[in-house]
Amino acid sequence: MKEIISWNDFSKVDMRIGTIIEVGDFPKARNPAYQIKLDFGKEIGVKKTSAQITTLYDKEELLGRQVIAVINFPKKQIADFMSECLILGAVEGKDVVLIQPDAAVPNGLKIA
Repeated sequence: MKEIISWNDFSKVDMRIGTIIEVGDFPKARNPAYQIKLDFGKEIGVKKTSAQITTLYDKEELLGRQVIAVINFPKKQIADFMSECLILGAVEGKDVVLIQPDAAVPNGLKIA
């Protein structure tokens, strides 16, 4: 378990619903990964990220899927790609299971 954080610390994390609108291979990544674009609605727009989710998901099945992502991390350079958000998932070894709503909701909806 990690150190205990305050409610104030948690409130700084901006988690939102986004829909995956584009998925591509990421051959320059150190570990197998996809380059992904997500639509977070009018207020936030489209953000891109990379995700090491190739063991459980094919590119085609990811399109149109809603996921939860942290959108207020600073941008991060990964090889020749700039990541703008972080898709959340449950991690077991090299397998990552995406965290997603169980019903369709508006893009950009806040997670509380």
